[in-house]
Amino acid sequence: MRSEGSPQRRWWHVDPAGSALGLVLAALSVTPSLLPRPTLLQGAIAALAFGLGYLVGTALTALLRSRIGWRPTVVGRRRWWIGYGVAWLAALAGLSALAVAWQNEVRQAVEMPPLPGSSLAGFLAGFLPFAVLLLAAGKGVRRVFVALGRRRGRLAGALGAIAVVVLGLALLAGGALAAVDSIYAARNGTPDADAVEPASTYRSAGSASAVAWETVGRHGGNFLAGGPSAAEITEVTGAAASEPIRVYVGLESAPTLAERARLAVAELQRTGGLERDVLVLATTTGSGWLESQTVDAIEYLHAGNTAIASMQYAYTPSWVSFLFDPDAPVAAAKELFDQVYAVWQGLPPDARPQLISYGLSLGAHGSQAVFADVADVRARTDGALFVGSPNGSTLWRSLQASRDPGSPAWQPILDGGREVRWLSRPDDPQPPGEWTHPRVLYLQHATDPVTWLGPELLWRSPEWLEPAQRAPDVSPSMIWIPGVTAAQVTVDMLMGESVPAHHGHNYGNVVTAGWRAVTGDAGLDDTAVASIEAVIAEYADIRPFGE
Repeated sequence: MRSEGSPQRRWWHVDPAGSALGLVLAALSVTPSLLPRPTLLQGAIAALAFGLGYLVGTALTALLRSRIGWRPTVVGRRRWWIGYGVAWLAALAGLSALAVAWQNEVRQAVEMPPLPGSSLAGFLAGFLPFAVLLLAAGKGVRRVFVALGRRRGRLAGALGAIAVVVLGLALLAGGALAAVDSIYAARNGTPDADAVEPASTYRSAGSASAVAWETVGRHGGNFLAGGPSAAEITEVTGAAASEPIRVYVGLESAPTLAERARLAVAELQRTGGLERDVLVLATTTGSGWLESQTVDAIEYLHAGNTAIASMQYAYTPSWVSFLFDPDAPVAAAKELFDQVYAVWQGLPPDARPQLISYGLSLGAHGSQAVFADVADVRARTDGALFVGSPNGSTLWRSLQASRDPGSPAWQPILDGGREVRWLSRPDDPQPPGEWTHPRVLYLQHATDPVTWLGPELLWRSPEWLEPAQRAPDVSPSMIWIPGVTAAQVTVDMLMGESVPAHHGHNYGNVVTAGWRAVTGDAGLDDTAVASIEAVIAEYADIRPFGE
């Protein structure tokens, strides 16, 4: 029988130490995190963790064997492999059971039903094929290394193998990026076929608008074609309503950022947006999306006496935009705000609309970057609503770090809530002191991975996992594991909106209360506000997975 280190060993051979370490990492990968994951995806993640552990384990084995001359007998090896096979099967069964059990614990924390027993099959369907594929790829690289080593020496072989891997990864990354760019350019570049170009003079791309319909993109088209009419607002609230104004400038509507902002200002002037009670400057997410629950809620609250202005800066998802052009939302938000602010400031003080800054997710990052600090926000606006702020936003981080002692990271209190407050649910208890105007409000969930994924999570246990800081909807079994927790929360970002409201990156349940706290309303009574909340709650077109 050939030795362990022989390059001619059978293709189905697996290294014991490598697979043992791989299974340990796979088990760590299925431990609870902020949000539940589909079992198929969890299986694939566990396979990736297994592959990483296998790579490290086999490297350590090779190093040890090169320094230890002892080898087991043929009989000893046979007994070892029998025991090893039995242990492998037992470990795989245990891993599958743990994956489902821990996912059910997380699902319970975020008010989702438990997974059925058949989910074990889903986990294995994700784990086994991907693990085999990774092992095959690793063995292929090893064969390249051995072949090059024979011809050119060990060092040259190692360098050659590394070059093959790096080139392969580069080609894979480049191809993936090109594919993402192509897919989302086609998907978000033009309005949906079933979106109807507005005829209203109160909408961009409508009658007499300088914005061409075909340039506003998919999400811009849905924003301009959607939203409640004056009649619908009256039906829900019982109040006489105006037609809401919506201004949106697409990425292709004008050649440069400055020109797109000027076009937005011109659209506000044309539609009469500067004469409304409330003017919201909204920064979109990476793809140009404005969340319908949020933008519709303020139109209902103010009986349509509103104007919302926004412009597109990309057509890729937020994570792509953030990775490859993180300055885009910041530049867009600043340009739009500065140009609108210059015109707004020139109006008579008693004739200005409330000027409100708003952003969700990457949009919140861009909107916050307009201002140097909270004092600047309050000096140049009449209020701000930042929803699901990314962890990297400078303003958010500074406020979190300055919170009053004893207040938890997920629901902080700053200076007794005098200028800035945080809200997760409409009925959250608030500080007893006065909340002065202009008001700045953050909508923030304890289980929102967008908010809690920061670089420090790689090497330091976060405050929000400490027993005194842990929120009720964070799994009690979630623990910080160096490197692993950061990877888990990164994956959680994919699931951010696939959970019920008041969890994850889903804020539909609290946006009406948020707007009302910052901007007030059109004198509506509690019955009318409850009717608005009921209508907004029905928008939940993103259903929790597994339901």
